[in-house]
Amino acid sequence: MRDALIIFIKNPIPGKVKTRLAATLGDEMALQVYRALLERIRQVTEPLPVAKYLFYSDFIEENDEWLPTHFTKKLQYSGDLGERMGDAFEQVLRQHQQAVIMGSDVPGITPAIIMEAFENLADHDFTIGGTDDGGYYLLGMNAFEPAVFRGIEWSTTAVFSQTMEAIGRLGMTCHQLPVLSDIDYAEDWIKHGWEI
Repeated sequence: MRDALIIFIKNPIPGKVKTRLAATLGDEMALQVYRALLERIRQVTEPLPVAKYLFYSDFIEENDEWLPTHFTKKLQYSGDLGERMGDAFEQVLRQHQQAVIMGSDVPGITPAIIMEAFENLADHDFTIGGTDDGGYYLLGMNAFEPAVFRGIEWSTTAVFSQTMEAIGRLGMTCHQLPVLSDIDYAEDWIKHGWEI
């Protein structure tokens, strides 16, 4: 299969997910929000006509809702977010021509947006979807290029701009997807009227 979707998730463990959300809502509510986000992403991605790789943060969960008939389960590499994403891309692009990575924090993502990312890799080197807090929810490439993960201040408002600068320094092209909101704080959840 030409296209591969990489999904990064955290194992849903109380106190280890949505820690900024937990600061105001508590660990149990933050876990419920995270489980709702995971379910949303699973429903969006499961029917897509691409190879799907699910990378867990701590351990591979064999008996969860992510069926191995739909998702190849893997474990994230150690290191910072850039090193972990770079490792996942390097693995997956050995077997596929195009790969797109996404997380689980953007309930507004749709199948159409994900497929737009793949379609635009036909005539762009990269595709990216920014978040309204300065990060990104999706990154795609058609050849492994680790430079886009180096020198990035992860978990800051500079992630998107620094990534675009890295792509510019490479002299490569990038298609930009719609800007979406991710969920980090209680007000992010409430602002969009999402329910658990």
